[in-house]
Amino acid sequence: MALRHYTLDFNLSSPADCPSTVRGLQSIFQEQEMTETVHDTEGHGYLATFIGKNGRFLVFRVHSHGLVTLDLQCCEGDDIAQVENLLNALENKLSSILHGNIRRVKRLPALTRGAAVDRYWPTADGRLVEYDIDRVLYDEDSAYQNIKILHSQQFGNILILNGDVNLADSDLPYTQAIMGGGKENYAGKEVLILGGGDGGILAEAVKLKPKMITMVEISFHIAATHMKKTCGSVLDNLNGDCYQVLVEDCVPVLKKYVEEGKTFDYVINDLTAVPISTAPEEDSTWEFLRLILDLSIKVLRPTGKYFTQGNCVNLTEALTLYEEQLGRLSCPVYFSKEVVCVPSYMELWVFYTIWKK
Repeated sequence: MALRHYTLDFNLSSPADCPSTVRGLQSIFQEQEMTETVHDTEGHGYLATFIGKNGRFLVFRVHSHGLVTLDLQCCEGDDIAQVENLLNALENKLSSILHGNIRRVKRLPALTRGAAVDRYWPTADGRLVEYDIDRVLYDEDSAYQNIKILHSQQFGNILILNGDVNLADSDLPYTQAIMGGGKENYAGKEVLILGGGDGGILAEAVKLKPKMITMVEISFHIAATHMKKTCGSVLDNLNGDCYQVLVEDCVPVLKKYVEEGKTFDYVINDLTAVPISTAPEEDSTWEFLRLILDLSIKVLRPTGKYFTQGNCVNLTEALTLYEEQLGRLSCPVYFSKEVVCVPSYMELWVFYTIWKK
């Protein structure tokens, strides 16, 4: 069974008087028949826990530096109206007791912990976002990663890979940005898509009348079933009038194209975002990214362009490190970047266009 976690904070202009603050709330806790346990904080204010017969658990703390906090946990099936009444009573009483000393009162919506449907996912820069997810459509581990398809009332079906929001039905701006932002002429061109398992890039690219699109992806069948609004019917078959899908690892394919001298007008890398750090656990990702970059530039025609996502606009250090990698390729390149708001990411995202000097 899930828990609902409520928080109520009072930021004060000066430290609160602990004895009077505690005495003022005693009647409310007594009415709720909550058993109190006071904890030793070694001089750092007042800390008590309260347990009710219905399983409610409340932590009340008066911090010595001028902050009063309440954390209330209750079972998912608890009467929400009663819980709200308790919080209202505590907030009103504390507002009366601390009158004149309050700088800010902050009460957040309940955080649901341990629910069957997980609604909380972090942004790339570490902020926690609560989505309006109402059901899980798919959740399995492949040979490469964990794959989830969740349904959001606002964003439609969302593809989540290893805990990262990848793409939603709402995210056409992402697809348009990684294809050059609508400024490119794909008619009669040869296009290579690396990754793109949600099918969004392929679905949009075929509309632009290219000569041939080659998409190299290790897995796409889940999107073909659950991301129809994104991919349409392009993933129903491995071959179409102007495209082919190779179910393979892209690195051997790229190396083969380099050896054969095969080139493309556009290479679109939808494999992975720029790593967010240079910590040891990220080293392999950076190495993979550099390898894909170098091989992709080698199969790019002299007038061709390479498109890829970067990362969240707030990750300036990681993006700078990526741009430094562009100066270390086998041939010199130019690059430009565009910042786009991707709806389901709930943050601004950087996209790169790279071409040979």
